[in-house]
Amino acid sequence: MNATRAHVPDADSKICFDKFHVAQHLGDAIDKVRRQEQRGLLKEGREILKGSRFLWLQNPENMDAERWRRFSGLREANLKTAHAWAIRQEAMGLWGYRVRGWGRKAWMGWYGWAIRSRLEPVKKVARMVKNHLEGILNAIVHRVTNAGAESMNSRIQELKRRARGFRNTERMKNAIYFHFGDLDMSPATHTI
Repeated sequence: MNATRAHVPDADSKICFDKFHVAQHLGDAIDKVRRQEQRGLLKEGREILKGSRFLWLQNPENMDAERWRRFSGLREANLKTAHAWAIRQEAMGLWGYRVRGWGRKAWMGWYGWAIRSRLEPVKKVARMVKNHLEGILNAIVHRVTNAGAESMNSRIQELKRRARGFRNTERMKNAIYFHFGDLDMSPATHTI
């Protein structure tokens, strides 16, 4: 962000924070709440959260019927983890806005709910979202994501892993250009 602000005119209107990273931070907050709550429940002899970590982190649209049945019971229980999960789900629904003013109003409403939740990991993410709200609104209004860059980065990391590392930066750059540069490797045909 600092480099962008230093070198790009009107950078704050161009910096975007995409849905994936917000979801990732909220997922981490849910997991912290779950772990804290599970410790307290285990002391009481209750194992309701045991083995449920991935249910809270999985997208409900990707659950099979059995997982959804088990998860529905957990969601309806009076759990702090269920409250944190509901806050995350609400945030994921806010990415549908297309007008900056309406989006800001909705995100600030979400922020108020998250801050009043009394769940410290969720409150920490809510403060982060508020501090980066303009970048989130930029991503919403401009409909941009860094999925392409993330995909390319993972392909480059895989290339580095397969090569067992590179001796120097120049060789790594050449390998990236060779494998991902869409080079035309067919031999040139010359007519005489």
